Amino acid sequence: MVVKFVIPCPAGVLPQAWTLLAIFLSTIAGLVLTPLPVGAWAFCGLSMCVVTKTLTFQQAFSAMTNDVIWLIVLAFFFAKGFVQTGLGDRVATWFVKMLGKSTLGLSYGLSISEALLAPAMPSTTARAGGVYLPIIKSLAKNAGSEPGPTAKKLGGFLIQTQLQCSGHSSAMCMTAAAQNLLSLKLAASLGIVIASPWLTWFKAACVPAIVGLAVTPLLVFKMFPPEIQDTPEAPKEAAEKLKKLGPLSQDETMVVVTMGLTVILWIFGDKIGMSSVTAAMLGMSLQLVSGVITWQDCLNEKGAWDTLLWFAVLIGMSAQLNAMGFITYLSNSVAGALAATSLGWGQVFVLLHACYFGIHYLFASQTAQVAALSTAFMAMMIASGAPPLLAGLTMAFHTNLFGAITHYASGQGAVYFGAGYVDLPTTFKLGGVLGVVNLLIWGVIGGAWWKVIGLY
Repeated sequence: MVVKFVIPCPAGVLPQAWTLLAIFLSTIAGLVLTPLPVGAWAFCGLSMCVVTKTLTFQQAFSAMTNDVIWLIVLAFFFAKGFVQTGLGDRVATWFVKMLGKSTLGLSYGLSISEALLAPAMPSTTARAGGVYLPIIKSLAKNAGSEPGPTAKKLGGFLIQTQLQCSGHSSAMCMTAAAQNLLSLKLAASLGIVIASPWLTWFKAACVPAIVGLAVTPLLVFKMFPPEIQDTPEAPKEAAEKLKKLGPLSQDETMVVVTMGLTVILWIFGDKIGMSSVTAAMLGMSLQLVSGVITWQDCLNEKGAWDTLLWFAVLIGMSAQLNAMGFITYLSNSVAGALAATSLGWGQVFVLLHACYFGIHYLFASQTAQVAALSTAFMAMMIASGAPPLLAGLTMAFHTNLFGAITHYASGQGAVYFGAGYVDLPTTFKLGGVLGVVNLLIWGVIGGAWWKVIGLY
């Protein structure tokens, strides 16, 4: 409440927006300090918005219809069916057979597989919730690692590694995330022409992305080590277990069919006009009708409903801050401060990327930040003398790199946090440190590579 009652409202900012900022920051602080459960505290923050008439009831609950949020909820239901039918156990056992000599090996296998899948499956939320969370939960369960006291045995480490690596997977290819295409569209509106965009993107992104994928699991292993690290006998035991499991059961087969159909629609949905959430709804409906999962199973999935509330609250507040002009004011303030300096384009380039990174703590969506700020930041870079192609590509890359700094920074962040294996202080600590590491990898190693290929 310091923002509301101690710091005066700046000129050019609506009092209503200043009050909303105070409530938003208080909500974020409470989510970190956890005086109440996450969902309860988010509800209190939402209630304050309505009680103080900062937002109308309709504005406060507007994000409940956000398609990304419902995709997250459906991802939890898919994970439930994946684990409940035993298919998750089977897939997890196969992973252990192939890569299970060490926990670190498992993390690399999962991360590399996502990097290979990402170009064909541009929904980061769908990849996290529909593919990797079910596998990780099954791997953790088989190792005796559940949310709570045993989370650090295996589950917490795999969750964090997959989340932190997802930014590099999404940034490697133009088609690996929805925000990438939006970034290029906005760059084009500024006259930034990219010849052979897919190849140009991959050529510029491949080196820093590969370095990031190589380094990140090691860093998470050092900062947040799993209690189970070496399992030399695990592959042999897993092979024996797979023999005992025998062929797929009827329910497992149905999960394979419905999830296969859903993934195909996620990949080719744009060509037939079907969104990711619509494909997920169809897949889940088929699982409900076939009896693979019951509605009571869905109701019992408390993490899904809790995530629906707190993520909708944060997305809604963030969107209203933008609608009230506060984000524009913030962007203009940064532009004004830079205009008053005599910095070269390289220094301005670095400062703008640092500001763009920090501002994401106020956003509960990567795509929302791209839509609100990307054009302005690219324009400021170009005005300072930065090469337009470098400005356009790096802003697009950057949008993927802060998706793991908080549990609300992205759809995949919400999915993995909702699994319950990592607490909020750890999420913020790892997210902040590794977010800076991401910037250094892409800024230093990427910067050197971009010089080699002639981007500047």
